[in-house]
Amino acid sequence: MNICYTMFSTFKEGLIMYRKIMGFLEAWKESEHRKPLILQGARQVGKTYSILEFGRTHYENVAYFNFETNPKLNKTFEENISPDYLIPILSHIAGQTIVKEKTLIVFDEVQLCERALTSLKYFCEDAPDYHIIVAGSLLGVAVNRAKFSFPVGKVDMKTLYPMDMEEFMLALGEKDLVEQIKKCFHTDTPLPSALHDAAMQLYRQYLVVGGMPECVMQFAETKDYILVRHTQDTILASYLNDMSKYNNLNEIKKTRLAYDNITVQLSKKNTRFQYKLIKKGGRASEFENAIEWLCLSGIVSQVYKVEQIKKPLENYRDIDAFKIYVSDLGLLCAKKDLAANDILYMVDEINDFKGGMAENYVNVQLSINGYHTYYWESERGAEIDFIIQRDGQLIPIEVKSADNTRAKSLKVYMDTYKPAYAIKLSAKNFGFEDNKKIVPLYAAFCI
Repeated sequence: MNICYTMFSTFKEGLIMYRKIMGFLEAWKESEHRKPLILQGARQVGKTYSILEFGRTHYENVAYFNFETNPKLNKTFEENISPDYLIPILSHIAGQTIVKEKTLIVFDEVQLCERALTSLKYFCEDAPDYHIIVAGSLLGVAVNRAKFSFPVGKVDMKTLYPMDMEEFMLALGEKDLVEQIKKCFHTDTPLPSALHDAAMQLYRQYLVVGGMPECVMQFAETKDYILVRHTQDTILASYLNDMSKYNNLNEIKKTRLAYDNITVQLSKKNTRFQYKLIKKGGRASEFENAIEWLCLSGIVSQVYKVEQIKKPLENYRDIDAFKIYVSDLGLLCAKKDLAANDILYMVDEINDFKGGMAENYVNVQLSINGYHTYYWESERGAEIDFIIQRDGQLIPIEVKSADNTRAKSLKVYMDTYKPAYAIKLSAKNFGFEDNKKIVPLYAAFCI
């Protein structure tokens, strides 16, 4: 198996980390309707690693081209972007023949070469037998969209997120526990208490480590929280560097102010995002570009309030009322400079933050599973953390950080809208009572 250019990876030789994206990539390879694939996502979520690992196991060879480390590649695409012209040249650069269906062609950091992105249209139309995956930061592809002749309808697209709780547990060798959790989720039967306690401990570890593959890998190998925190700080620094790359100075300041404040607002009782808390007199007109930038980069996501519980929820969202969650729990804790032990033992000093952190965690798991999340408020102040569409039903989800699960708001919602059932996420073991599916926090990935 040949990979041209060096396959760079933060992973030690021999350590393969399971990613659910592999199933999607296998289905893409076998599809009769396959188009060139754009795999997008925030920096450091494992796009390159996943693609190259997939290429290594499913193709005879991989032709890998990185537009960041080899800027001369741009010249090739400036000359001509027809596949007939490109393939011989790319084969020469790669030092091997690119063969239809047997070679995986990979363009990395594609946002740095708009012509390479445009070429995908011609690969789709004129050379569909070549298998091609391109990786790019969400930000780069989005920010430069005005320049790009984007190949609309000529590409498949997929977003890669950080590792979820299931992938984290598998990386730590907890395959049997994962299977038992899934079984208990489907049958609403409690997990044996010793296993429940062990899984809750893993959940708290996940809050500290998060789902960035390099951090998970380091933790799996060393169990060293200090080393993990150092890596998290490096990733945060690279995000700040990106802010400088894609923005003017004034916007950079606003974006940093907004980003710093998002983590503060998660500690508030009312986690609805307020511009005035970024700075005194702060308004939407001043900061909405900064928020959009952070969303486009994959660093944060917005969850809008819905005014009515009707399908499609998107039609009933209030564009002025939203919450903002961070895309990775480990980066959130690093940003807040929270000590690992404070989270592992859930000390009283972080009480104000526990609720926001649990909500953030659940939103991450739901987003990875492909749900569009919303929240709901009654006129009298009852609030439901998340509303999702699951199996065609609109399902309310209540999140509690501890096992105290009295939920008055959920009762108000259920009396008003009569959902098929509700989901309560907390530190309690599995069960089903009063038409509520009781799910421990560690099992949010099952939803």
